[in-house]
Amino acid sequence: MIKVFVDSDIILDLLAQREPYFEYAAKLFTLIDQKKIKAYTSPIIFANLHYLIKKLTSNTAALKSLRKLKTLMNILPVDERIIEQALNSEFNNFEDAIQYFTAINSGINHLLTRNKVDYKKSKIAISTSEEFLKTWYAKKNK
Repeated sequence: MIKVFVDSDIILDLLAQREPYFEYAAKLFTLIDQKKIKAYTSPIIFANLHYLIKKLTSNTAALKSLRKLKTLMNILPVDERIIEQALNSEFNNFEDAIQYFTAINSGINHLLTRNKVDYKKSKIAISTSEEFLKTWYAKKNK
């Protein structure tokens, strides 16, 4: 089963039903729910999502959404080694560096984000949910 690290923008596309990205995020999470893809994220993303969803709705709604999301995703640890790697990396965005090294250190070789520009020097596959789904379906239809 393919393992993917999912960044906050993809998850927020789903939870906030942001167009035109919602369709692809929904398809991705349907595959995750069907256990065809194994999804991972970090505790930092959960914290950021809580903050953003709470601003859009309420604390109660944000927590409800995150509880449901937690049933679909695996949350990876962020430790001192990851922070050290992020601090010493060439990433312009520190948070993206943390997500990248969290994926790398967990053996995940695919990161899904809409912010591909911050991952120019990546040693793992970086794609949007739309790009990932097109590739995934193409491989399944061979």
